[in-house]
Amino acid sequence: MQKPAVTIMVKAARAAGNVLLSHMNRLESIKVEEKGRMDFASEVDRKAEEIIIKELKYANPDFGIIGEESGASKLAESGAKFTYVIDPLDGTSNYLHGIGHFCVSIALCEDGEPIHGVIFDPLRNDLFTASKGSGAMLNDKRIRVADRNNLEGAMIITGFPPRERERIAPQMRTVEELLGVAEDIRRTGSAALDLAYVAAGKADAYFEAGVKPWDIAAGVLMVRESGGKVCDFNGLKTKAMDMANVEGRPLVAGNVKVADALVKTIQSSGYAAAFR
Repeated sequence: MQKPAVTIMVKAARAAGNVLLSHMNRLESIKVEEKGRMDFASEVDRKAEEIIIKELKYANPDFGIIGEESGASKLAESGAKFTYVIDPLDGTSNYLHGIGHFCVSIALCEDGEPIHGVIFDPLRNDLFTASKGSGAMLNDKRIRVADRNNLEGAMIITGFPPRERERIAPQMRTVEELLGVAEDIRRTGSAALDLAYVAAGKADAYFEAGVKPWDIAAGVLMVRESGGKVCDFNGLKTKAMDMANVEGRPLVAGNVKVADALVKTIQSSGYAAAFR
């Protein structure tokens, strides 16, 4: 049974998904700005975020909000106990290039810890939901992480964010080591969907550096609730999803055995040491 908090978030995510779909047939006319080096936002991101915030504020006006585009509300900045963490369009580059792999991600956090999460893929109409202590679902069916004992034959997802390019050499060493044992490595362009796929057993593991709370808050909860492990490159718990920890972080996700094996490879390649 879907939690009332999740029902509110699903409504907001579906409304934002409709905004994304309605603009797909006129991508060439969408206004785009460069937020940072090779880091883009569009008017569609903002329109989708506006409709999410409107829905969430209507339901819970006393909750804080941290949005990728709008930043933090006053309640979030003042340390509200409950805060929504929003990415209205995770996979903006895919979207703007007409590549059909993007999503809406919304998490509700209590003191920085995700307690409810929604990831919605509007093109496939795939709805991933999770609530702390209640498991994770894909289209109302329970999901679990893949049952794999090690990296042998694993399908792993990673990312190459522009804000982490100065560490590309150790990341490439990690990729090289992994390709010696894994089936393959993918770079899909949407951290939220990457984590949802790990939660659903569609991928065996995921690792990436430079991800921010809005990229991962909902997905982190989904992996945990599907029986998986989420940690940093040293195997430690990832930081809280709040304004005090809004900078990019390294993240690993998978079932416990695969995540631990992946951490060992990241450490042996020197990639983990690059963040000290």
